[in-house]
Amino acid sequence: MLERLIETDGAFYRRLVHIAIPVILQSLITTGVNLADNIMLGQLTETALSAASQANQFIGLFTFAIMGISMGASVLTSRYWGAQDMASLRKVITIALRAGLLLALAFTLMDVFLSRQIMSLYFKAQEAAGIESGVIYLHWSAAAFLLMAVSFVLTNIMRSAGLTSIPLLASICAFGVNIGANYVLIFGKLGFPAMGVAGAALGTVIARVAETGIILCFFLRDRTIFYRLRHLREPCGDMVGEFLRISVPVMLSDSLLGLGENALAIIMGRIGAGFVSASSITMIVQRISTVFISGLSFSGCFLTGQVLGEGRVEAAKKQGTTYLLLGLGVGVLAAGIIRILSGSVIDAYRITEETKAIARQLMDAVCVIVIFRSANSILTKGVLRGGGDTRFLLLADMSTMWCIAVPLGALAGLWLRLPAFWVYICLYSDQVIKAVWCVFRLRSGKWIKKIRGAS
Repeated sequence: MLERLIETDGAFYRRLVHIAIPVILQSLITTGVNLADNIMLGQLTETALSAASQANQFIGLFTFAIMGISMGASVLTSRYWGAQDMASLRKVITIALRAGLLLALAFTLMDVFLSRQIMSLYFKAQEAAGIESGVIYLHWSAAAFLLMAVSFVLTNIMRSAGLTSIPLLASICAFGVNIGANYVLIFGKLGFPAMGVAGAALGTVIARVAETGIILCFFLRDRTIFYRLRHLREPCGDMVGEFLRISVPVMLSDSLLGLGENALAIIMGRIGAGFVSASSITMIVQRISTVFISGLSFSGCFLTGQVLGEGRVEAAKKQGTTYLLLGLGVGVLAAGIIRILSGSVIDAYRITEETKAIARQLMDAVCVIVIFRSANSILTKGVLRGGGDTRFLLLADMSTMWCIAVPLGALAGLWLRLPAFWVYICLYSDQVIKAVWCVFRLRSGKWIKKIRGAS
């Protein structure tokens, strides 16, 4: 009975671990960098912490969008890798790189010319210091968008082909560079001037240069995919339709989720800078405790795509159920980790007692939400996406975010002025609804879609 419902083949779990562990380690390194940045900025002022946090919401919008492009591309590349159709795989890479660079250019121009208008969305009008610090952070971050476009697209392509060690190596190097550069530039060490918020942004850009350089160097010399710069100029029009069919819903879904996250950030900004600072602290703890979710999600997407590319539909269904159960287990584990770490993390920040009290309430709410977030992330970013069910995921993401989370969060935080715990539950109520909905979708089997050129 058990063998009919979940995967019991040891080879599946070995493949899962092979893909997931480097992604988990990479996520852990990235989270460590963000935690160090937050703690360093938290030693300055709450204004510096909240300004960087809100500026990163705009950068996060780009991250959602470029992840949509790269993950949409990886749905196709994992299928083509499973079918060993290398010509189609390289065409998908070309389309994804072109789209990513165009998107990065648009965000760079907005950063340069509209930074003050952007930051004004995230703070009350009277919080001029926060707006000004956010503008400084964005200006110094302008070079990051083009670097992120290249590194994100190539990272997910390499993961879909099983080349997970290269992005991990790049992240390890970027981790060291970021920590060192931020410490020197924020506080003015080794003869450098103390740059504060600007130093945090510049340190991150320097780390992005190191990361992207390493990824490019390895990718353009790799003999597995054998992608070269000349392929950027080659025609790929015959693949555009399939790319748009699969990738556009993913890009729209992730981009609109990013807009939704920004809408939630705007609501938090209107509640007050203390709520923003407290939320930024909880976000870091969430990322530490849920690094396993990202690894499982990536492996779920790529293994599902590869298995379907090999034509093994029933195996994909069993693996989907297995991933769901693993996701629930990881969510419960993450809730326990958050409960253990929350007090020590909050006390590490130089913030007011009022902000600490808000942070404690938010940590309690996160312990509830993270269980549902884990289950739905592994399905939406993993199994269902790997099955090509991108249009359903667009509907699920948008309807729950914009019809439930955003209006409920605004009602609870801005009009009813509920306690921080309930405001946070309302802000992320979409995670609960979407988790339940996606379980029914998984059981229906309708998430498995045919892709042209793959088995």
